[in-house]
Amino acid sequence: MSEADLIAALRSLPLHPAARGLVDDTAVLGDLVLTTDLIVEGIHFLAEDAPEDVAWKLLAVNLSDLAAKGAAPEGVLLGHPLAPDADWDRAFLAGLDAALRHFACPLLGGDTVSVPSGAPRTFALTALGRSARAPARSGARPGDSLWVTGTMGDAGAGLAIARGEAGPATLLARYRRPEPRMAEGATLAPHVHAMMDVSDGLLIDARRMAEASGLAVTVDLATIPLSAGYVAHRGDTRESRLAAATAGDDYELLFALPGDPQPPVPAARVGSFAPGAGLVLTDGGEAVPLPVQLGFQHG
Repeated sequence: MSEADLIAALRSLPLHPAARGLVDDTAVLGDLVLTTDLIVEGIHFLAEDAPEDVAWKLLAVNLSDLAAKGAAPEGVLLGHPLAPDADWDRAFLAGLDAALRHFACPLLGGDTVSVPSGAPRTFALTALGRSARAPARSGARPGDSLWVTGTMGDAGAGLAIARGEAGPATLLARYRRPEPRMAEGATLAPHVHAMMDVSDGLLIDARRMAEASGLAVTVDLATIPLSAGYVAHRGDTRESRLAAATAGDDYELLFALPGDPQPPVPAARVGSFAPGAGLVLTDGGEAVPLPVQLGFQHG
């Protein structure tokens, strides 16, 4: 069963109105925003990654979902597997302590379970935050412009570096220690029609926003923001831009604004919404075939 199949099946279960029909990454209950993310060894992090970095990433990816709703964190619940490696667990908890303090996000509780030696580590975190206005990913409207904060592709290149490819430490850091855009999310929330974080890749997440909103979306490769480090490492070609737009793990904010105004935070305009369905990809006005993989997908 794929991720999409599972979510479709879950929609037949009794859903709370706060679930927003399971088309969003969070549940919104009044001003309370709730989200859960799991990270799995071998899929979201490497066995060789430092435990402190794994802890940082676990917290950061959950806070990124809160950022996309303009929410300030209240706290988190941790699901921690206990493997026969006490030193690894101690280092993970030290890293989690540092990350919680960095993001001013206290621990509320959680659960533990024993796992066999050698089993892939799987961590779960539930984050709770509060937002006066939590924009859904389904709120884009025809004529809206599509924007993204930061730069794309750095974390994908950083993963390749973590796997042994030569490359700069700045890109490696973007993979190992993503920075959720908390301040930007809080600033954008009152102004946007729709917002979500870019976790699986710009193209696949843009299509998800369009599908949730019942619209078509066009993305222009030529406008996708790239860092100087990425360009120096991978170049600035159609191939490198496609790689940046499909790599995932960026944890930037993707948002829809009415018309074509300048947003209140630094961001790049990468596309637009129109009546219809599907994703159209261009490169400076020239139509480009969609890649086989738009981004990371489970199953």
